[in-house]
Amino acid sequence: MIHAALLACLLCAGSPLTITAVEDTPNDAGNGLILSISQAVEDSGSIACLVYRREVDRPDSGWELVLAEALPLETGFLEDGYDPDFPVEPGVRYAYRADAVTLAGDTLRGAEFVSEVLPEGEYFNTAEEPVLIACVLFIALIFFYFGKARRGIDMYLRPIAGIEAIDEAIGRATEMGKPILYVPGLSDIADVATIASLTILGRVARKIAEYGTPLIVPNTDPIVYTIASETVRQGYLEAGRPDAFEQDSVFFLTQSQFAYVAGVNGIMMRDRPATNFYLGMFWAESLLLAETGSLTGAIQIAGTDAVTQLPFFITTCDYTLIGEELYAASAYLGREPKQLGAVKGQDACKTVMMVMISLGFLLGLLHILTGNDSFLFLVNLIVTGD
Repeated sequence: MIHAALLACLLCAGSPLTITAVEDTPNDAGNGLILSISQAVEDSGSIACLVYRREVDRPDSGWELVLAEALPLETGFLEDGYDPDFPVEPGVRYAYRADAVTLAGDTLRGAEFVSEVLPEGEYFNTAEEPVLIACVLFIALIFFYFGKARRGIDMYLRPIAGIEAIDEAIGRATEMGKPILYVPGLSDIADVATIASLTILGRVARKIAEYGTPLIVPNTDPIVYTIASETVRQGYLEAGRPDAFEQDSVFFLTQSQFAYVAGVNGIMMRDRPATNFYLGMFWAESLLLAETGSLTGAIQIAGTDAVTQLPFFITTCDYTLIGEELYAASAYLGREPKQLGAVKGQDACKTVMMVMISLGFLLGLLHILTGNDSFLFLVNLIVTGD
């Protein structure tokens, strides 16, 4: 009887939850609102909060359940708009109500709250200021080195053994009178590693044309085959020997992964190329290719951004371009000003980041050793910009 009387009292009084304010979510695209909800202190029978929403300016708009949270609320704030099934539209005025669910399973209807705040998007996210500063610094360094490269200023690039060995490997094949095998990876043209590989192929083809060395380029993708063929043709043209280009030197093999590997391995065993290039994207076939090439005694230069395949190339090849070294290879080989400026700018940005990380580590260590909060403040300033 007492419980029934209490429930009847609550039903008369309505929901113990009250929406007191609605605010626009900061630093968003206008797709979020923050609701402030207060709960009656004397209420102890409610276990859940149900938030309903409707559009004020649409008479046919009905109430829809957009939020459901267990009581008591941890902060007193709920954010509407994070659920993609119930998006908040910019510039739309909403009305809300907060219903309470009791232990008995009854729902106590809350009062309607019409928001005067419209969700609006911001042009600038103030929480991402460190990212903005880093981007501005990165772009400034890139253009600074662009300018230096275009003025013909000689810039130091750290030596990469795999790139410096390309001319040596081509020269060795020429001296031995044996062909050069170039594998541009097994991915399609949309893969950035494939694009980098084809850029290097153009530089290699030009050097091969100068030496008159046979070239073999098997492909596993029809589009990559077409572009590779034109790239090699262009390399021969730049070397002044377009007549020396053989159309059959670049060919399509098969799109089947391991059938392609079997075909390339057969070429290695029959033609015994003196130099093998594996540059591009590779998967499980990497070790099969590199191990066969190692058995034939060829100089092997590999490069990929596939982290899982790098150990196989490192152990079986003479030189390996690791990760972004594959992308930098074209700049090293061609010495084109824009590419050189990009590489130097990236190296400068990495230097700045390494200095900041080292400084943050030292300051954090000093904070632990001394207990001085000033060091912690400087660490937060460096890491988060706050």
